[in-house]
Amino acid sequence: MSESSGATTVAALFVERGGVYWDLPNVDPWDEKRDARLYEGPHPVVAHPPCKRWCRLAKFVQSQHPHLAVGDDGGLFAHALEAVRRWGGVLEHPAWSMAWAVHGLIAPPQVGWQRTIEGEWVCEVAQSAYGHRAKKETWILYVGERPPAPMLWEKPRGTHMVSYCSQRGDGTYFRNNKRRMTKREGAATPTAFRDVLLDIARNAHA
Repeated sequence: MSESSGATTVAALFVERGGVYWDLPNVDPWDEKRDARLYEGPHPVVAHPPCKRWCRLAKFVQSQHPHLAVGDDGGLFAHALEAVRRWGGVLEHPAWSMAWAVHGLIAPPQVGWQRTIEGEWVCEVAQSAYGHRAKKETWILYVGERPPAPMLWEKPRGTHMVSYCSQRGDGTYFRNNKRRMTKREGAATPTAFRDVLLDIARNAHA
């Protein structure tokens, strides 16, 4: 990718072909076919590793389908984390992702960025603040030479649900009667959220 506009190129890892990161200037998208595990730099990254084996329903899925083990994602999250730490940028995953603890990341505060003892940054946002129809709370890890810019910290409730099941604080589940989105729509990244992640990644290096 060229940088004719003067903007830093960002590699978008684990994204959907034809999705919101596709055909953008100064964005180098890596879909499943291209295999983001092969990314070797040099640009900062925005990483969206798959979450099915790490989300709050992963243990329930494993109990029903033992071959779908928690954390068995082919090393995708680990590769995303390695890329962010090596090249700078951001990694996003659903809030309460089990990958966070397994890889030694601290859970973020409910509001604001928190710096870790390793010098990285974590935060929690709701994608509903950026136009998603579901609340879709998300955890973000940022690695860079500069502090990250503030995000939108409000958390609108949203009109829809990504899943009918939600988790209480004690780990049990209840049924939510809001309208459920399609899997494709639920997984999609709002363009406003995409733009913020790209800007944060471009700011990673002084």
